[in-house]
Amino acid sequence: METQELALTNLTGGRQKIIALLDLEKISATDLDKFDNEERRYLAAVCSKMLEGLKGKERDDFLDKIESLMPPANKQQIWEYNQQVITEAIAKLMEKYGAMPNKTQIAQQTGLSRQTITKHLKEYQTNPGRADEMEQFKIMTSKLISKVFNFAVNGDIRAARLYLEAVGATNKRQSNTVVNHQNNYIQINNTILSQENLKRLSAEQLNQIESVVAMVLPEGEKAGA
Repeated sequence: METQELALTNLTGGRQKIIALLDLEKISATDLDKFDNEERRYLAAVCSKMLEGLKGKERDDFLDKIESLMPPANKQQIWEYNQQVITEAIAKLMEKYGAMPNKTQIAQQTGLSRQTITKHLKEYQTNPGRADEMEQFKIMTSKLISKVFNFAVNGDIRAARLYLEAVGATNKRQSNTVVNHQNNYIQINNTILSQENLKRLSAEQLNQIESVVAMVLPEGEKAGA
C-alpha cells in the first residue's frame, strides 16, 4: 500500500478510485467500466511506476493482478525487457565465472523471479519476439562481413577464408575445387583473380592454387583438420 501511495502522490482526480482498484486481488477489464479516459491514463501511469520498483515474486504477483488490463503490445514490451536483462545477465555471469549460470544466479542478477526466468527460457523459441530479434541480427550481416573483409585485405588469412566462405566464393566437396557463380574476385597487388578467370583454369592449375593457399594456412585451418 505504501508503494501505491507513493506512486499516486502527484496524481489528482480519481485517486481514491485507483487506490481501491489496486487493492483488489485480481483486476478484471469490467472493473474499469466506471473509469473515464483521464482516470485510465492515470491508472496506466501508476501501474508503470509501481512496476519499476517491484522485483521477484512481488513483480510477478502485480503483473498477474493487472494482466487483463494490458494490451498485447504491453505484454510484448515486458517480454522484450525480460529478454534483454536475462541475456545481459547470462553474458556477465559467464564472463565472471566461465560457466553457464543457473536460474538462481540469473534471478539474483536481474531482479526477476526464478519462475519468470524458467518460463521465459522455456517459451523463448515460440515467442514472436524471437523472430523479430533474429531479423535484427540479419540486418547486421552486411556490416559484419564488411569488418571481416577489412581484416582480410590487411593480410588476415583466417578472415580471408571466412569472407570467401560467407560470400560463397569457395566451396570444397570431396577434395574437388568448385567455384560458385558469384560476382566476387580476389585482387593480389595488380593481379585480379575473378571467378571467370578461375573457370578458365585447368583442374591441375586449380589444385596448384589450392596447394599454395594450404601452405600459408595454419595447420588447424586446413580442410579436414
